[in-house]
Amino acid sequence: METRRDFIKKSTLSAIGLTIGGLGMSAKSYSKILGSNDRVRVGVVGFSDRFKHSLLPAFNSHAKALDFEFAALSDIWDRRRKEGAAYIREKTGADVALCRNNDELYERGDIDAVIISTADFQHAFHLAEAAKAGKDAYCEKPFAETMDDANIALDAVNASGIIVQIGSQRRSGGNYQAANDYIRSGQFGDIVMVEMCWNVNQPGRWRLPALTSSIRESDTDWKRFLINRPYEAWDPRKYLEYRLFWPYSSGIPGQWMSHQIDTVHWFSGLAYPRGVTANGGIYQWKDGRTNPDTLTAVFDYGPLDSKTDGFQVVYSSRFSNSAGDTKELYYSNGGMLDLDKNRVTPTGGLQNDAAKAMGLKANLLAEYKLPDVQAASGANTGGDFLTDAHMRNWMDCVRSRQTPNAPVQAGYNHAVACIMANAAYRTGTRATFDPKARQVMAGQNIFKY
Repeated sequence: METRRDFIKKSTLSAIGLTIGGLGMSAKSYSKILGSNDRVRVGVVGFSDRFKHSLLPAFNSHAKALDFEFAALSDIWDRRRKEGAAYIREKTGADVALCRNNDELYERGDIDAVIISTADFQHAFHLAEAAKAGKDAYCEKPFAETMDDANIALDAVNASGIIVQIGSQRRSGGNYQAANDYIRSGQFGDIVMVEMCWNVNQPGRWRLPALTSSIRESDTDWKRFLINRPYEAWDPRKYLEYRLFWPYSSGIPGQWMSHQIDTVHWFSGLAYPRGVTANGGIYQWKDGRTNPDTLTAVFDYGPLDSKTDGFQVVYSSRFSNSAGDTKELYYSNGGMLDLDKNRVTPTGGLQNDAAKAMGLKANLLAEYKLPDVQAASGANTGGDFLTDAHMRNWMDCVRSRQTPNAPVQAGYNHAVACIMANAAYRTGTRATFDPKARQVMAGQNIFKY
């Protein structure tokens, strides 16, 4: 029996004929376009703190206007399923079906899209599952923590025609979009250096002692949690505090660097760095973790066929002192773009007298104010403005079948850079990327775990 949605799809495709190639979408993607009266039913993959405090409020801001609703929740921990159902009911009024795992979720016939916010190393695997099931996805970053996972997810998404938004929410911020436009216009000049930092002083960062003391292996599905990682005995810390432990998370690169290095790719048009060196260690918080609490990575960016052109990115992060906070500073010969203050200034630019003495022309930047970050609508109900705008963009694209602000390739590219930094730190060698093998190389060796 043909449903109303099936009829709309067939009628739409018949009307547009062969013109969809000009709309920037695949035939597979366009065949999923919804009618204006079709409700989009969304499944939640992982009831995480990120989902609870940011993704759900952002979704809720736009669900009524765009006719989206939560329909089901999948989580392998029984406690999270119950808490998630109660919280979604409290915030949205909706009762969702509970699924013990994603197999049960995708066996349902009433799910159109999913929001994925599981453990860092699981994102790519769960995105590939969504792609194979034909479900549009909002997938949290990092895109992947290994190249094998990244390659599988990229291929699955590209073959599926689904709409994917990677959780790199800076791409939906008006200030970042203005910075991208300004740099690409040529007014800024060539990027000569980028400095980035993300510093906190938080001994409890990514620690969950109360939960780790209460969870039992029988409460969850440990083997399913591990997915394709080497088997090891049950460890509640690695289940709940996974960001402290490799190979479940790279920690600093996957969590924080992934956001900031993504802007480098976006603004420069470069897909990945030519090389990365890194060092750091566990200098302050000696609590059994295996991921560093302090890390500095130096990236070399530029065209692969010209070593004389390009720029350097220095990224640093520490958990032991918050001085410096979060900074993103882009430099050209004429000045600086400061994404902390949302300003372009001539700071550090070549002065007229110095330029004249060398027979050069100074190109000092004019003062320029980037727009402040704004919510996608006045109905923001919590979370942050960037995530609100990013979620709205994904929801709009699920309906229009247009490409979202942070498409799958952007996620793949930030994964390459972060895996390179992690490989350089863990091996002590310079990391590169082999585009033919689609693997990160640590010296002469493929980096795995």
